[in-house]
Amino acid sequence: GSGFHGIYTNLATVLYAEAAARPPISSAKEWESLLKQGISFPRSLEGLSAFRSLEELILDNNLLGDDLVLPGLPHLHTLTLNKNQITDLEYLLDHLAEVTPSLEYLSLLGNVACPNELVNLEKDEEDYKRYRCFVLHKLPKLKFLDAQKVTRQEREEALVRGAFMKVVKPKDFRDSQHHQPQPSTADL
Repeated sequence: GSGFHGIYTNLATVLYAEAAARPPISSAKEWESLLKQGISFPRSLEGLSAFRSLEELILDNNLLGDDLVLPGLPHLHTLTLNKNQITDLEYLLDHLAEVTPSLEYLSLLGNVACPNELVNLEKDEEDYKRYRCFVLHKLPKLKFLDAQKVTRQEREEALVRGAFMKVVKPKDFRDSQHHQPQPSTADL
């Protein structure tokens, strides 16, 4: 339809601003004015399910963490999640593989899950290469990762070694002590 090509940071804000109480937002100008109002940002992105034809989504600087859940966005080719609070890379990549089958451009800079030496001095170039290899193993259709073009050599290495390049998530000390799995509500 006449949907928007891309929706940028804090769109979800707008979706939750008494959406039921107002008439549907019909113009880009209306969106822009709502975005400028800076309505508080809930961390759920469920409202995005209304935008199944979305192609670009910029969610930088939104305090999004490992509980991030995106709806199925079959046409989404560009997703940036820079400077959020994502630590569990494997969970995120498995989720993206499932809900964003057309994804070609992904950027995760500024998250713990992205071991970039500019962000974390304990990380080095080898950590970052392993990360890229693992991401490409999980999302083989990517053409760009963190604003860098994916090379043929990286793609080949991901096919051969990607599964062994899992970047270990830093464990929270409390989690490692007597961790009991919580029963899921689905099991009740």
